[in-house]
Formats: sequence, C-alpha cells, structure tokens
Amino acid sequence: MILQAHLHSLCLLMLYLATGYGQEGKFSGPLKPMTFSIYEGQEPSQIIFQFKANPPAVTFELTGETDNIFVIEREGLLYYNRALDRETRSTHNLQVAALDANGIIVEGPVPITIKVKDINDNRPTFLQSKYEGSVRQNSRPGSQELNPAKNPSYNLVISVKDMGGQSENSFSDTTSVDIIVTENIWKAPKPVEMVENSTDPHPIKITQVRWNDPGAQYSLVDKEKLPRFPFSIDQEGDIYVTQPLDREEKDAYVFYAVAKDEYGKPLSYPLEIHVKVKDINDNPPTCPSPVTVFEVQENERLGNSIGTLTAHDRDEENTANSFLNYRIVEQTPKLPMDGLFLIQTYAGMLQLAKQSLKKQDTPQYNLTIEVSDKDFKTLCFVQINVIDINDQIPIFEKSDYGNLTLAEDTNIGSTILTIQATDADEPFTGSSKILYHIIKGDSEGRLGVDTDPHTNTGYVIIKKPLDFETAAVSNIVFKAENPEPLVFGVKYNASSFAKFTLIVTDVNEAPQFSQHVFQAKVSEDVAIGTKVGNVTAKDPEGLDISYSLRGDTRGWLKIDHVTGEIFSVAPLDREAGSPYRVQVVATEVGGSSLSSVSEFHLILMDVNDNPPRLAKDYTGLFFCHPLSAPGSLIFEATDDDQHLFRGPHFTFSLGSGSLQNDWEVSKINGTHARLSTRHTEFEEREYVVLIRINDGGRPPLEGIVSLPVTFCSCVEGSCFRPAGHQTGIPTVGMAVGILLTTLLVIGIILAVVFIRIKKDKGKDNVESAQASEVKPLRS
Repeated sequence: MILQAHLHSLCLLMLYLATGYGQEGKFSGPLKPMTFSIYEGQEPSQIIFQFKANPPAVTFELTGETDNIFVIEREGLLYYNRALDRETRSTHNLQVAALDANGIIVEGPVPITIKVKDINDNRPTFLQSKYEGSVRQNSRPGSQELNPAKNPSYNLVISVKDMGGQSENSFSDTTSVDIIVTENIWKAPKPVEMVENSTDPHPIKITQVRWNDPGAQYSLVDKEKLPRFPFSIDQEGDIYVTQPLDREEKDAYVFYAVAKDEYGKPLSYPLEIHVKVKDINDNPPTCPSPVTVFEVQENERLGNSIGTLTAHDRDEENTANSFLNYRIVEQTPKLPMDGLFLIQTYAGMLQLAKQSLKKQDTPQYNLTIEVSDKDFKTLCFVQINVIDINDQIPIFEKSDYGNLTLAEDTNIGSTILTIQATDADEPFTGSSKILYHIIKGDSEGRLGVDTDPHTNTGYVIIKKPLDFETAAVSNIVFKAENPEPLVFGVKYNASSFAKFTLIVTDVNEAPQFSQHVFQAKVSEDVAIGTKVGNVTAKDPEGLDISYSLRGDTRGWLKIDHVTGEIFSVAPLDREAGSPYRVQVVATEVGGSSLSSVSEFHLILMDVNDNPPRLAKDYTGLFFCHPLSAPGSLIFEATDDDQHLFRGPHFTFSLGSGSLQNDWEVSKINGTHARLSTRHTEFEEREYVVLIRINDGGRPPLEGIVSLPVTFCSCVEGSCFRPAGHQTGIPTVGMAVGILLTTLLVIGIILAVVFIRIKKDKGKDNVESAQASEVKPLRS
C-alpha cells in the first residue's frame, strides 16, 4: 500500500511537471484563500493547484467538505480523485494549512472554495406520469369551439426538452394529460313570465344566471334606457323584479346580464333576458266616445247595419280579459214600440230589428248599451238620427253659364265663376248636400269647384295655370250630386248638369327652360373650343330664342346664341373653382324680348397638374448648436389636386446629390417625411436643404422645395443668435466704418461749398474794383 501511494504521488508529480503546473503563476503559488470552478462529471485525478510551502513548513493538510474526493499531497499538490456531481454538492468549502516537520500548523488554515459548474447531465422529468384537467365550454378564449356533446374529452401528449430544445444533446420527457370538457353554464335563461300588479312583497326573484367560475361580478344593462327600470341582480347572479309591473304600461322587457372579472373586464358576451308581463283582468271596457252617433234612413231595410259600436279594453288582446259582450239595456223613446234595434253580442253591430223607421214618429233614438268582460261592465250611449231618404236630385238654377274669357296668366286660386244647384231633401244631411264635379272639358285638371256647406253654392277656381297654346277654348260640363246614394228608382238627369265655355286669351310669355339647372362634367384639361354642355328652352308663342351667358367671371365659356351649345374658350382649372356656376339667359327674338334665366353648373374633373409643395411655412426650423447627436425634424407636403378614394401618396428624396453627406430624408406616410442629419459637425449658420417631392400621379409631377434649417445656440430651448451675427444687423466694426464714411462725405461736401463761396466772393471783389476804376473817366 505504501509503495502504491508513492507510485501514485510520483505519477501526479510527473503529470504536474509535464503540464507546466510547477511554474509559479496560474496553477501554483503561495498559500492564500482561493476559489476554483470545476465542471461536474470530469475525469478524476485532475490537478487543481500546487501550493508552495515557506520554511519551516514542509507539508500540507486538507480539511473541510472533502467528501473523500479532494486530496492534497505533502508537496502541496491539490487534486480530486473522482468526478464531481453538482446535484450532490454544488460548493465544497475546504481549508488548507501548512505544517512543519512536527505536524504543527505554521501557516493557515486558509479557505479554499470549490464551485462545481453544471453540465446537462440530468433528464427533465414530469412530477406525474399522467395529469387530469377540465375546461368549461366558452369559459376561456378559444374554447367556443369545444362541444361536450361531440367531444367530451381530449387526451394530450406533452413533451418537454431542456436546453430550450436547441441542442442535439438536450434531454426530453413526455407525459399524458386527459382534458374533460364540461358544459358551459353561462347561458341565457328561458323567458320569464311575470303576472302584472303582483301584491307579493318585492323584490321577487324571477330567474338567475351563473358564470362558469366563482368570483364573477354581475350587472344588468338596460338597452331601452327606460325612465323606470324595475330589475336588479345580486352577486350570486340572481335576478329580481323590484316593483309591481303593469302590462298596460309595458307588456315586455328585454335587458342584458353581464359578468365581469375583478378588474371590470367582461368575461364573455352579455346574456339577453326576456320578461313577459302576464295580463290580469284589471281594466273595464271603455266607450269610443261619450255619445256615439249613427244615422239611418227612413227606408232602411230590416237587418241592415246601422253602425258598429266598438268599445275598447286595455287588457291583452284576444284573451278572455278583453273579450267583450254587447247588450241593449234601454231604448228612448219607445216609439212606435220598444225593441226596434238589436246589437250583435260579440261584434257590437247595430241593426233594425222590427220595422223601418219614420222620421215623423221621432227624429232621434237614444240607446243605452252595456259592454262587459268577464269581470267588469260599462254603459255606453248611442244616438241614432233618423234622416230623410235621398229621393230628390240636385237641380242647377241654369244649365248654361255662357262664355267666360280669361287671360292665360290669371292667378292660380282665383274664383272665376259661381254656380248654384238646389236639393229638396232634408237640409244639412247627406241627402241634400251637393258636390260639384267637372266631368268634361278639363282633362288637365286646371279647374276645381269648392262648395259652401251652408248654401251649396259652388265656386269655380283656377288650380293650375291656364295655357292659350294648348287649350284656347274649353267646353266645361259640371255634374251636381249628393254624397249619399239615391234611393232605388231615382236617377240623376239633365237637371243635375250644367256647362260653360272658357275662352283663354294669349299673353306674351317668357321662354321656358326644360330644366331649372343644367349640369355637365368635363376634365379640366380639355382643349380650348371643346363643347362642354348645352341648354334648351322654348318660347310658348313659338318665337326664336337667343342664348347668352351671365356671371362668367373667369371668362372660360361661350355659348352658341342659336343652339345653346356651350364651349370652352380658355384653359379650365378645377382648383380655381368646381363646379363652375354661370347663368344662362334665354331671350325671345322679336315680340317683347322677354327672357328667363337658368343655371349651368360645370363640374371639372381633376387631372394631375399641380406639383407637390410644402403644406406650410417652415422658416422657423432650427437645431441647437453644437449637436450632441444626429437630429431630425418632420415636415408635411401637399398639392392642390383632388385625391379621390385615398389621400396623397408622395415620395421624398434629397434635391441635390451634394446634400447626401450631411442629410437624409425618410418617408413617414403619404404626406409626411423626416429630415435627419447624418453627423453632428455642422457650422453655426443657416443651411438650405432642397427636397424633391414626387406625387406619383398620372403623369407624375415633381416639386423641389427648400427647407431652411438653422444651427444656433439655444437658451432655454429657444434659438439665440448674438446681434453681431444676425442677418441684416451690422457689426461694431461695420458701424464704425459707416460712421466714418458718413463724416468723410459730409466733410467733402462742406469743403466744396466753402471753396465755391470763397471763389464767388473773390469774383465779386474783382468786379467791384473794375467798376471803381471806370467811374472817374465818366466824370
């Protein structure tokens, strides 16, 4: 054993020397605290470190969590003799001490930490070989397609891989999951029927809803926005009616139940709740009016209908609660006998029961009729007037009203003739009332007759304009008749007819256009001289017409005076005005030269004839100087053309290749782009950046626009330029130069003036001297 140990130590020492561990440095050194990281699973007998002893130390001792794995030789060689396992121990805390020849510690112990680094040597495993779960239909997103009736359960095989499944050395495991699909209980309940005017204590539970899981928050939504919403819901999902309902006020309610989570988010779609209010017999029959009046002629046959009394019941229709019975309880007067009338029990129709009536017996009967449902009775009153039979026909006072001459421009509504017929039947009844009808000579319906109900006088009026050109003479025939039918054997004869002749005289009328507004549509780039539309008018008297334009403010159009055709005489521009509106005047040639006016609207269809431009003024763009990082700014483009169905779709680029080292432009959308700097080395001045914008039209148009961008010092985010550097303001040196130049010019001007004055003065002196010399000679 001793020999084996020496041989093992000798082998390690040779390995140590052969691999260079013996050199002072990374793998050897003095005794001090150290930490080493070693991968688990590596081959044993791996050297970790060589500790060097300082005299009097001659050997080393290893203690701590060695787990019989870590060993230190007398010479200080630390190694491990079998593979490490991180899952058994991830950190080994060791201590190494240096001993002298007597085994006494002369240095240390110092802590040595061995951290075991993980390798993928363990397969992932599920905690169970089989799992079970359940899901409720419609309870989760995507679960709407689950149907427990078709597929009550599902078996899933779940696989797991470590290392993200990205390595061929990864391990995997599988398990089985059984999913049971349970029925969704979030369903609309069946329609509820609630008896009206219930006297039970409220609130009353009428139905319920339940979410699939506990904890849901319930509420009701009244989509009808009723002023009084008589329902509530508690947090168990129970729905209550909170007060008595009245079917006659509202016979049915529809509202919604909503389930939300704790954050107020809806868990699913709302459920529609229907409540029908059941009727009880709580309304008595009501009469149609305080007194219902019928008329019956003297010769009315037995069994004929006199009229129908229709009472009402607010209870539910077509039920026993609203099923009415009618019964006559009294007739006044009882002349010539009682029981002259009968009423159908269920229909309420009154009929003659025993004999025809005579007005000479009594002109009026009053009936008291009992109307009842199964619980209530109401008395209604009926008045029956006996009227004279219509055995007399209306007779005109004269059969021919002669000739009547009117101008064709006579005002509508004018009364042009009064006619009169009489009827010998009882006044103010349907038998004596007269209605007048024009039965011949007025097919266009230009005339009408109004009747005075008190005198039966007929007033002939103009309902539509008269027209000399189409109906210069009309032979009008009237018929007078009663609204009530004549008795059998009596017929209308010639006495009920009358006539007159209407003569319409001509009036010179203005031309008439066929339309109030004429409209045409052309492209804005049509050639000059193109026909763009036409108008038509006619003169009622058949005169020729001359056309002209009015309001052609842009001078774009001309009209053919004879045909009414309209032509372009200048370039059209949709952007300047579309539709372009002018007036067309039609004037009769000859006669009174009357005219009329119509509108002509010219709709101009757009062509791509406007290049893109900037949408607004961008003179205030700036960057703070110096730039700390490349910056950018956004600008917008537009053009004046029409963009149907979609907005403009511009493309953007730099307008010059020389700008590409400093700037770049990128498109944001169809109208906006971003101008960005490529670097930060800009001078403190203004730069003018040219941008090329293409509209992509047919044909495409380009515009080159200028974006002035200033680099300037900034004070609190605003651009600041010292006065000496501002455009248009002189510097101090320039100001001094200007001042000196001004003074110099003033000095030169003064010197010239002074010299001129002096020269003029000298000349005057010479002239004076000459004059004084001549004077003595004259004396």
